[in-house]
Amino acid sequence: MVMSSGIGVIGAGGWGTALAKVLADKGEQVHLWCHGEESYREITEKRENRPYLSGVSLPISIQPTRSLDEAIEQKDLVICALPSHVVRQVFLQAIARFGAATILLCGTKGLEEETAKTMGELFIDLFGAERKKRHAFLSGPTFAIEVARQLPAAITVAAYDDGVARSVQQILSTRNLRVYTSSDVVGVQIGGVVKNVIAIAAGISDGLKLGQNARAALMTRGLAEMTRLAVRMGADPRTLAGLPGLGDLILTCAGDLSRNRAVGLRIAEGKSLQEITGSTRMIAEGVRNTRSLRLLAERLAVEMPIVEQMYEVLYAGKMPAKAVQDLMDRSLKAEAG
Repeated sequence: MVMSSGIGVIGAGGWGTALAKVLADKGEQVHLWCHGEESYREITEKRENRPYLSGVSLPISIQPTRSLDEAIEQKDLVICALPSHVVRQVFLQAIARFGAATILLCGTKGLEEETAKTMGELFIDLFGAERKKRHAFLSGPTFAIEVARQLPAAITVAAYDDGVARSVQQILSTRNLRVYTSSDVVGVQIGGVVKNVIAIAAGISDGLKLGQNARAALMTRGLAEMTRLAVRMGADPRTLAGLPGLGDLILTCAGDLSRNRAVGLRIAEGKSLQEITGSTRMIAEGVRNTRSLRLLAERLAVEMPIVEQMYEVLYAGKMPAKAVQDLMDRSLKAEAG
């Protein structure tokens, strides 16, 4: 078993806590940075993060902390498990704390909202291009609660350096979590972004009771949009047919634990975006991703009609049924188009 001399997880939401538990169950000592006082207190006093992973007992080797310095300094591996819209803000406070050899593993699935930059591009902004060989990116079909409960799952880690990818693979892999490696940093990231928006569309479709045919069509055409964008950005299309693309798309569009699908279901009920986002602390990345993805697609001149319609529904007040009809009324073309 490969052990690390120090691991920090930045972000004590569901995914960050689940990854901390995977590592702690392997015998690692993990510092888990908590932004909120409630999660910090729950983990410290009750060894449970009830706001995000209720019912999961956390090993004593997970050490919650409110100090970014403590979570980052002298660590072999630091995992980013923050919502995409706060990554820059949080890491700006901690750049100087990273050791030259520290691997920074990104578990965040999203684009920076204002710039439409991937997390990889954002990390280069923050740390400089000379450090990118120590960056890695994790994505695939994983609900945090199932990973935390040690149910079987598979995921992909991509890195610019194969040795870094293999190091993360060895550290994270368990009997219940199978980790594959990839060199396609762009493809692994983009799959995890686009699937969130398609899952909102799938939720709307299910909420409107449009049937399983409609959901299958949305997922398939969503995969086409995902692949089109990723390839334009330099990705290998085969990556999007794997765990970070198709795999994550299936889970997020059809899984009952999907927050993005749940947003779509509530929109189909007639709820406003303000009502939906105001009623939960759990952030559905697809809500923010929709706006940044639309910006990125326009910038790169990539046709993404499902993303466009989701933007109209979420941010321009378009009725969901009208969005569906507009997708169906688009000009006829070959499937490969």
